[in-house]
Amino acid sequence: MMRRLAAFLLLCSWVFPVFPAAKTGLEKWTRLPEHPRLLLLRGEEEAVHRAVTSNASWAGLHRAILSECDRILPLPPVKRIQTGRRLLDKSRECLRRVFYLSYAWRMTREARYLERAEKELLAVSAFSDWNPSHFLDVAEMTMAVSIGYDWLYGELSEPSRRILREAILRKGIEPSLDARHNGWLQASHNWNQVCNAGMTYGALAIFEERPELARQIIGRAIDSIALPAKDYFPDGAYPEGYGYWGYGTSFHVLFLSAVEKVFRQDFGLVRSSGFLKTAGYLENMTGPTGDCFNYSDSGSGSGLQPAMFWLAARSKDPSLLWVEKQHLAALDAEERRSNRLLPALLLWGVGMDLGKIREPGSRLWLGHGKNPVALMRTSWRDPGAIFVGVKGGSPSINHGHMDAGSFVMESGGVRWAMDFGAENYNTMETNGVNLWDRGQNSDRWQVFRYSNRVHNTLTVDDALQKVEGSAAITRVSRRSSFLNAVLDLSSVYRGLLASAQRGIGIADSRYVVVRDEVETAAAGKDTVVRWTMLTSAEVNLGGPGIAELSREGRRLRVEIVEPSGAAFRTWPTAPSRPFENPNRGTTLLGFEVRLPSATRSVLTVLLVPSEVDRGSVRKVPPLRQW
Repeated sequence: MMRRLAAFLLLCSWVFPVFPAAKTGLEKWTRLPEHPRLLLLRGEEEAVHRAVTSNASWAGLHRAILSECDRILPLPPVKRIQTGRRLLDKSRECLRRVFYLSYAWRMTREARYLERAEKELLAVSAFSDWNPSHFLDVAEMTMAVSIGYDWLYGELSEPSRRILREAILRKGIEPSLDARHNGWLQASHNWNQVCNAGMTYGALAIFEERPELARQIIGRAIDSIALPAKDYFPDGAYPEGYGYWGYGTSFHVLFLSAVEKVFRQDFGLVRSSGFLKTAGYLENMTGPTGDCFNYSDSGSGSGLQPAMFWLAARSKDPSLLWVEKQHLAALDAEERRSNRLLPALLLWGVGMDLGKIREPGSRLWLGHGKNPVALMRTSWRDPGAIFVGVKGGSPSINHGHMDAGSFVMESGGVRWAMDFGAENYNTMETNGVNLWDRGQNSDRWQVFRYSNRVHNTLTVDDALQKVEGSAAITRVSRRSSFLNAVLDLSSVYRGLLASAQRGIGIADSRYVVVRDEVETAAAGKDTVVRWTMLTSAEVNLGGPGIAELSREGRRLRVEIVEPSGAAFRTWPTAPSRPFENPNRGTTLLGFEVRLPSATRSVLTVLLVPSEVDRGSVRKVPPLRQW
């Protein structure tokens, strides 16, 4: 027994080498507020009650949550069924059910919600484990059981409380002390945010039973979560893109909100880096069609993000909720079933006057950082407005693609230039693809959707972009007559081109310009440069250098201005491997040019909506004049 205890203490000293208890002052906290204490203290239900009885939007959301709870009541509890290496879908469903049902109990005091939540909690607590080999599964399950334990504490029987406490400790917190499962402590991506949030909820929930261990877990999280917080520097752009912003940032906010509620301070974490600025990033990432700029492993859809309400409140800027207000008004049954964090929106948003939300003041947003983006539009109100998103960055970023220089473009309510987004992780892994190695020769870049060959960027001599390279946005212009951004892509084509600059902009609020200025290497051989744009529109090749795109009754003219004589062609988008997504209904449009060595060349393409008179299109200046 003593030998096992010594081993455990040695393990703890390795995991917590310099615990920040002295720095944070956590050692003085010997007692916490009584249960419930996570996110919504006892008695704070009254503020939510007032909001849902006085505001139609909040009332509608409240009713939607209760209606979904009624649908959950007859369902059997989730079962421990893994999909490949993951239990994550079951953890997420448990979190959704418990969060919804616990909210319903606290707001209505109807016993049926309490009883159904307890049934779910006891079922998952009986699982053999919560799959610590894929620790996101443990994190979300721990958060689910912790919220249920805390919010229902006063009405749970002591035997039920004991079962839930034991599960939180043995299946949640203790596996996080094992070096085999806690590599996320040193990560700067979404795993860090999600796992630290889950473990902190567990520690806060069972604080009275294990106060010393709980302070260690919370102190560890305060120290560790500072790593992903730095990734928002300097402007708030989230390196992993829209989809993982919804994951990592949401759990980051869940962590901050819980810690602030209990300790009445944020330990300096909110002010760090560019974290509060990230609300501007997310707001600008959605185009007029409602689709997001879905670079990296992201789907194209957008949706209601509860964390935005917390960020807007902390920033004291209601205009950050311009897009979220539209999502809230359009909330449908599917989102009520899929958004497991929906109750948090009411907790964070009820103090916000939705009538004071005004449109943002700028039509171009720039975010530097690991994966820089520029996002521009001609209007926030017009559903047919032109929208362009362009990115730099590096394939080496977590969940990254070889998409430096890639862009999306909308006009007339149609997304003309698109991105595929992610492949199915489980399908890739099941078929032996090492999807998470981001080395230059990794399996990852053999996945059709992930290489530069199928993104809206350049491919040089049919080669891959360089993983060690990183493209920066070097300047932007906010002139209303020519919103634009210029990127230096040279390092992602190192050894292929001597230099590569790309500019993309919206001219006269009427059409889009894409201009590439490249210099070939002095290697004594010709270089073939391919320009590509992925689209779901019907493509008709017209005269020299002309392609007519049509979709949903709209048309777009794509024209090669330079070099003269270049002609469009199309490539199929079906991958060679049968287990990959067939990508039906899409076309890769583009052209190739053969360039002599040691020469400077220009590739200029216009994207002109059909209602724009071609004769009014201006000559495109060199990038140095943008």
